[in-house]
Formats: sequence, C-alpha cells, structure tokens
Amino acid sequence: MLQSLHIENIAVVKSLDVDLDGGMTVLSGETGAGKSIIIDSLGLLLGSRADKELIRTGEERAVVSAVFADVGEQVRLALGEMGFECEDGTVMLTRTLTKSGSTAKLDGRAITVAMLRDIGGMLFNIHGQNDNQQLLDPKNHVKLLDSFASNGELLLAYSAVYHELLHARAELDCLCNDAMEQARLREMLKFQIADIDAVKLKDGEEEALLELVRKLQSLEKINKSVALVNKAIGGGEKSLGASYLTMRAAGALDAIADAVPEAEELARRLESIRYELDDIAESAAALCDLGDGDPTAKLDKAEARLNAISKLKRKYGSTVKEILEFRETAAKRLDMIENADDRKIELEEQIKDIEARAKAAADALTKSRRRAARELNGRVLETLAFLDMPKVRFEVGIKAESDFCAFGLDRVEFMISTNPGEPLLPMARIASGGELARIMLSLKNVLNECDGVGTVIFDEIDTGISGKTSRKVGIKLKEIGKGAQVLCVTHSAQIASLADNHLYISKAEHDGRVSTALTPLDREGRVREVARILGGIEITDAVRRAAEELISEGETY
Repeated sequence: MLQSLHIENIAVVKSLDVDLDGGMTVLSGETGAGKSIIIDSLGLLLGSRADKELIRTGEERAVVSAVFADVGEQVRLALGEMGFECEDGTVMLTRTLTKSGSTAKLDGRAITVAMLRDIGGMLFNIHGQNDNQQLLDPKNHVKLLDSFASNGELLLAYSAVYHELLHARAELDCLCNDAMEQARLREMLKFQIADIDAVKLKDGEEEALLELVRKLQSLEKINKSVALVNKAIGGGEKSLGASYLTMRAAGALDAIADAVPEAEELARRLESIRYELDDIAESAAALCDLGDGDPTAKLDKAEARLNAISKLKRKYGSTVKEILEFRETAAKRLDMIENADDRKIELEEQIKDIEARAKAAADALTKSRRRAARELNGRVLETLAFLDMPKVRFEVGIKAESDFCAFGLDRVEFMISTNPGEPLLPMARIASGGELARIMLSLKNVLNECDGVGTVIFDEIDTGISGKTSRKVGIKLKEIGKGAQVLCVTHSAQIASLADNHLYISKAEHDGRVSTALTPLDREGRVREVARILGGIEITDAVRRAAEELISEGETY
C-alpha cells in the first residue's frame, strides 16, 4: 500500500508530506484547492508526461516521491526479474522534474520512464476522467482472467511446452535458411577447420616455444655464464675450483677429529656442500644442452612456428586454447549443416508432437477461461446493476489466435456497451469518464484479489451521478478497501461519509504565494466536512445531523 507521499514544487504545492493508512481514504476540499494536482503528481509516478509547466513558478525543480509498504509477492518477483531486491517489502519511487526534462528512481537507483511506468502500474492504479490504466490495457486482460480463474498450474504446464516448441522451431528455421547461404557457410567452416588443422596446434605449445626462443636468442650469454660457473666450482689449468678447495678443507678437519671431535661434524657439512656444488655445476652445464643441430636453424624454426600461431590468433582467438575451442565449435556447426536434411526430418516430427501437446495444454486453458469468463461477466454485471448501470453490457471477449503465443491460443479483451443497441467495444474506446470510472470500480471490486495491485485511486468517481448511486459507489469502494488500499477524491457526501480515513485539501496564502495542504480529519472534522459538502453556503444544525447520520451509518458497513 501507499505508505507516504512527498510532493515538492508541483504547481501550487510548495511542500506536502502525508502518511497514509489502509482501508478507504477520502480526499475532499473546496474546488480549486489542489485535488487534481495531487492526482497529477501521482500520475508522474506512473510515467505520465513530465510537463515543465508543472514546476512551481520561480523554482528550478519539482519532486514527487512515494513509499509503498507490504508489497505483494507478485510484485517482489517481478522486481527481482528486473534486478531489484525487495526483501523488506518496501519500495520507494521518485520522479524529479527540471526545465530540461525528468529523471526517475527506484530505491535511489536510476530507472527509465518506461520501467517507472511498469513498476508503478504494479503498485497502484488511478481511475478517473482521463486515465488509461492497467485495466484498460488489453495485454493485461488475459492475465487478469487467468488470475480470476486460478489458472496458475495450467499456465505452467502450457509454458513448459510452449518454450520447448519455440526452441525446436528456432532450430528448424536455422536449418531451413537459404541454400546458398548454407553452402557459403559450409565452405567457410571447412576452410577455417583446415586452416587451424594445418598448423597442428597443441595446448601449451606456445609457452614452450617462447621459452625456447628466449634461450636460443641468449645462447652466447648462457654459454659464457655456464663456463664461468664450471670454472669457479671445478677449477681450471691454473686455478683450483670451489669443489676441490671444499674437499681439502673437509680432509683437514677429518685429520684433527681424534683430538677435536667437533671437527668431524664440520667435515661432514663441508662434504655436503661439496656434493651440492658438484650438482650445481652439472645442472648448470645442462642449461647449454639444447639438443643436436644448428641453434640458428632451431631459432628460425621456432620463430616460424610462433608466427604461424600468431596468424591463427588474429583470426580465431587470443590464445591457443581459444583457437582449439573455435575449431571444435566450427566442426559441430559443419556437422549440423552436413546432416541438416536428416535433422530437419527429425525436427519436423518433433514439432508435430510438441504442437499436439501444446494444443492440448492451450485447449485446457481456453476451457478454463471460458468458464471463468461466464462467471466474471455475471459478477461484473451484477455490480454494475447495483451501481445503477443495469443497461450496460460487459463481456470478456475470447478469440482464437492464429498461432501459439505466450498465453496459449486465446486473445482476451474486456468489451463494454454503455447504451442499449450499441455494439460491444473495447473498454479503452469508452468516451464517458464517469461511466468508465464506475466500470473500473466494478471490475476492481470483482478482481480485487486477482490483479495484485495494492493501491487503487479513484478520481472524482461521483461525477454525474445522483446521491443514491453515489452511496452505492461508496459502498463498493468500502468493500474494495477491505482487501486493498483505496484513495478516493470526491465531492460526494454519500461517499465521503463512508471513509475509514479522511484528508481535507485546502489552500492558503503565505507571503503572497498560494500553497496547498492536506489535513487528516478527526470525527468532528469529518462531520464538519461532510456537512459542508451537503449544506452549501450555510451549515445548519439539520445539515450537521444529516452528516452525523451518514457517517454513523457508514461505520456499519
């Protein structure tokens, strides 16, 4: 539900903050006090056009922000699919207007106006003289009918088969592409595979070649260093090496071991050092061993091999591993093309089977929808008759689609005829705002728990209707308020007296500027306001008593 609303610098509203409760909340006040501005501000959170003329004169920007609490599971899942977390069930929408445009945010994260429209539409609806909300959009009608019919399991069963069908059809379409294109692709794949195979790549080979090239390019330096190591450890014609000197030192210590026992341990350590030196000399000598053959020829061969690998990397991948993976994928695609005829026959048979299963699942949905449509028709017409619209015809239109779609084989649209003799037409084409608002009220009353929208706003739903009908409209609003939050802008005492909560809209002049304010009314305030609506210029005791009676009666519903 809408928990709090902040409006800043919208038209005559300087700054307005209001906390809202559940149930049915009425907004009333003198004509021109700013009720339409509040509705327009909420409309901005539904993605309506951000007219810069809405910005309060003299200000640079305007802001509308709303916090929604206890968001339903359907909305949480939908937000999750969009990448937004809603763990605590609270969502904040913000729309900021400037002279150059507008921005939108969800919980502080920037979103597009299109996303704002989708998210806002899941959280609340506005029904009024000029609003075109979710209940008017035909794409939502099948969802509403399915919710009313409790078709969740049937939809899941159909959806699984439908996605299987899409996958099979997509594969068949790929195989049935233009024959010349397939031939061109076959030759290209063959060339790519042969190009890679000609080099006979091995994973890890490039690293080994790079190491070999580095050794060969530094061979002279390596030989000099190894010779120096051998001379230092092994000695030469005119010098004694470290190995020999270490051996002599160990022998000298052995000679005194009888007299000095500690010398024996030192001798052993020197012998170990000598063995380690000999091993180092042997290992260093191996550094020069690059096998038989001319080193220059080996370097030329290794560089040529690296050049061949480099050419492949420019075409097929940044590493040898990626090139080999490219080759594997190309081989699979080539195999698919060369065996396309057999696969086509196999897929065509599969698609026939899947289509048969999809048809059975879609037929089950259609059967359930037609049964639910008859019940929905009756309940909406019953509500319309209660609202003094007995001659209005309502019908859930179900027409067959030419092919399978995401929701089966049905195109669902709510149809209305407001006058006898007139044909049924889509709801969006109804001209009368007053009639449309009551029709929306009837639908919302019946679909209260099905559409997943927690807050419903009715703007002057009492326009053009009598006191008796207004009372009935109020009763239905009160019923909806038991399962969803209802906000109603009204000039009707019959509706206002039924409110669970009543907000009074007023405007006052401060420092030469007019500002709008919202004031929660206690019971005495409600009596005064309902009496004002009833009484006109002068509020008599009789009018006050009538207002009290209306409020007291409203508390019994």
